[in-house]
Amino acid sequence: TMFGKPSGYEYRALPQKDAVLQSSPGLYVSAESIVQYSHAGNSFDYVPRISENDFTDRSQSWLSWVCNLIVTFLVFVFTVVTFPVSAWFVLKVVPNYERIVAFRLGRVRPPKGPGVVLVLPFIEQWQRVDLRTRAFNIPPCQVTTKDGGLVSVGADIQFRIWNPVMSVVAVQDLNASARLTARNSMTHRLLKKTVREIQLGRTRLGEDLQVDINEKTRPWGLEVHRVELTVESVLKTPENSPLGPLVVPPSVPGLEGLTGPIQQLAMHFLGSSGVSMPSHSKGDTVSFVDEKRPVVPAREKHCSADELLATVKILLSERLVSQVGACFQFNIRLRDGLETCYFVDLSKGAGRAGAGVPDRIPDIVLQMSEEDLLAMFEGSLRPFAAYTSGRLAVQGDLKVAMKLEEVIKEMRQQERKRETPTLPLS
Repeated sequence: TMFGKPSGYEYRALPQKDAVLQSSPGLYVSAESIVQYSHAGNSFDYVPRISENDFTDRSQSWLSWVCNLIVTFLVFVFTVVTFPVSAWFVLKVVPNYERIVAFRLGRVRPPKGPGVVLVLPFIEQWQRVDLRTRAFNIPPCQVTTKDGGLVSVGADIQFRIWNPVMSVVAVQDLNASARLTARNSMTHRLLKKTVREIQLGRTRLGEDLQVDINEKTRPWGLEVHRVELTVESVLKTPENSPLGPLVVPPSVPGLEGLTGPIQQLAMHFLGSSGVSMPSHSKGDTVSFVDEKRPVVPAREKHCSADELLATVKILLSERLVSQVGACFQFNIRLRDGLETCYFVDLSKGAGRAGAGVPDRIPDIVLQMSEEDLLAMFEGSLRPFAAYTSGRLAVQGDLKVAMKLEEVIKEMRQQERKRETPTLPLS
């Protein structure tokens, strides 16, 4: 029939790549180079062992090689003849942390430097490559976890160029490509983790992410040294999770692999003597507690921010001003949905506190709900824990904002004095 299968005919699948042409490769290209080297998706495949620092170009025919040699010899003679003048143009000083990648007549050459190097005019195009360690950050992005949670996660990445030639030949925009690759690798790996795994295993996830990025960037001559994940906040708790959201303070750069007293010392340096994690349920929680000065929750409960303000006014003193030395403004969201402002000025004199905005520009602006404010001053929520969980928004220096802990400590000391019974004198 017209559309039927002819008798004795067998259908064959079409090839998935173009057939190799058997025609002559041309006058200036070696015929062996077409069969000897296969394309692997990289722009430096015409130099087969560039990653092994072998720059022998086997794709040239003998005629092309002779022409290049003649042109190079003529330019070299011209440079020598005009040396007093040409020295200002052909001699380059390369420091130890840089290399020069040159292309002679369009073909890549071994990297030059450090020291004084010769760059031939007219036939060599060159580019400097910095080998020092550099860093970039991935802005916080929202990632949906495996258990249905939504977290805002960023990363700080340090890298260096280990092969300057590959960094120039293999990729057009190295920085942009590295940023995009790191962001995609981070998102792909975090999609397979739960919220709790992300918060508890940030160090391990950073190491795994470093391996993933290096697998993709090493062919570009780039090597990642360190990846540090930063969990900004948990935007949505996991679905059907028996445990409440876990709040873990961010690791201190250089100490994220250590635990226990080292992390407590780092948190104390930031202005918090101990970070206690808020518990939203009866499940397991993780907390950092200062063993010498355990957290003692206040017995007296404040019903509103106005009552808390009245208590703070009693505590104001010149000693507290000397310890803090900053003006705080609190933008509080009340239970009925309205917003109000309070201020605590501990910058001069004996300090002032009241409703409204201060008469000077505040050093720190804090925004939170009334419930979190009361919990913070009652001892069940530490300022640093509230900040890392996203319940406290800070405008200003974070280290100065954590000095609010001094006001909370002063309130607890006053409450302990009132609770301590006095023995009658006999």
